[in-house]
Amino acid sequence: MKFFYKKLTQTQMIVFGYMLIILAGSILLMLPVSSRDAVWTSFADSLFTSTSAACVTGLVVVDTWQHWSLFGQVIILILIQIGGMGFMTLGVYMAILLRRKIGLRTRGILQESINSLQIGGIVKLAKKIIKGTAFFEIAGALILMIRFVPEFGVWRGIWYGIFHSVSAFCNAGFDLMGCTGAYNSLTRYSGDWLVNLTVMTLIVVGGIGFFVWDDLSVHKFEWKRFRLHTKIVISTTVALILTGAVLFFIMERHNVLSGIPLGEQIWCSFFNSITARTAGFNTTDTGALTEGSRFVTMVLMFIGGSPGSTAGGIKTSTLVVLLVFVRANLRQESGCNVFNRRLDDGAIRKASVVLCTNLFLSIIAVTYIMARQPVFAFSEALFEVLSAIGTVGMSTGITRGVCQSSRLVLIFLMFCGRIGSLTFALSLRGHKHDAPVKLPVEQITIG
Repeated sequence: MKFFYKKLTQTQMIVFGYMLIILAGSILLMLPVSSRDAVWTSFADSLFTSTSAACVTGLVVVDTWQHWSLFGQVIILILIQIGGMGFMTLGVYMAILLRRKIGLRTRGILQESINSLQIGGIVKLAKKIIKGTAFFEIAGALILMIRFVPEFGVWRGIWYGIFHSVSAFCNAGFDLMGCTGAYNSLTRYSGDWLVNLTVMTLIVVGGIGFFVWDDLSVHKFEWKRFRLHTKIVISTTVALILTGAVLFFIMERHNVLSGIPLGEQIWCSFFNSITARTAGFNTTDTGALTEGSRFVTMVLMFIGGSPGSTAGGIKTSTLVVLLVFVRANLRQESGCNVFNRRLDDGAIRKASVVLCTNLFLSIIAVTYIMARQPVFAFSEALFEVLSAIGTVGMSTGITRGVCQSSRLVLIFLMFCGRIGSLTFALSLRGHKHDAPVKLPVEQITIG
């Protein structure tokens, strides 16, 4: 076992680690004690749910409250927490508590797991992640209990507060509102400012990334002292939230938003803009959205959150790097500059690979699903695929209707979305070294 461990690359360790967690979760969810009716759950349904929870996606084939018992819900919540923070982060923190020595290899795997820029101070960052996560999740749970305890009773209200706080912070999108109707999510709270504000705040905080937390904790609100990464993440996040909310309001004011008060329309617009970037909750009927709103949602799902966070997607930094690269080439500038800093060529190459990989996987997946089940509209299949690879969890309602092979495709996409499509691709590479000889260059025509 030790020999096998040493033979694995850092990316392979991450991939196999998540695979084991998903498999363990699937086995536990299969047990009769995990279902509300005390019956065995099929491996296919358990595997899909376990993958969706560990990959903090939120796509479901059975209603979380109506199908799973309290034990099953606890298993799902544990998978969400592990998937949100990363199993290596939890493992390192446990090693710290047990006063175990943390070797260089383990530090390297942790660095790869949370996409850290440097290995120095990685253990200290892991401590901050654990403490910060605990603070926000406990605070969110206590606030949500104010609404849930009077509505559902003490013990159930406490559990609902904890579950939805963790699910929101980890951008998972799982909910327990099936007690009021299957797959309702948070639609009954579309005008509730307390629930909306709390859930949206948890989603944003969880989605901006652990490195941004660290920078904010050190430099507070001194914008000039922030790292370039922090400036890109914050500015892009604000821009995407505002743009998405305005577009959703304009496109849906005569559709799903018609007939409700203006204040509730604004809450719904902002909630939809924020949740589309990998959270998965919804306060409006996703299946009833106009084609325009559905397209905007798909774009936001594809972009996702920020690196080193609980969110998925190609990430905000990838988007900015590519846009800056295009702008620089159109202007024929010598370098790619943003916020008075020049971007590294390696970051541009990596951003291009991430974009192309996610696009390639999405195109193949949509083509397969449409070929297997042409009964689905193209926009529905594309929405489902982008929701899976972006680890969002929003759905137009076709998740439960796709065939088993299409579910396996969605499982694969959720898995790649959580660990990163680039990480998965690199895990297949193994220990390889670049050849010392370079081939001759020849020009080709582009454009």
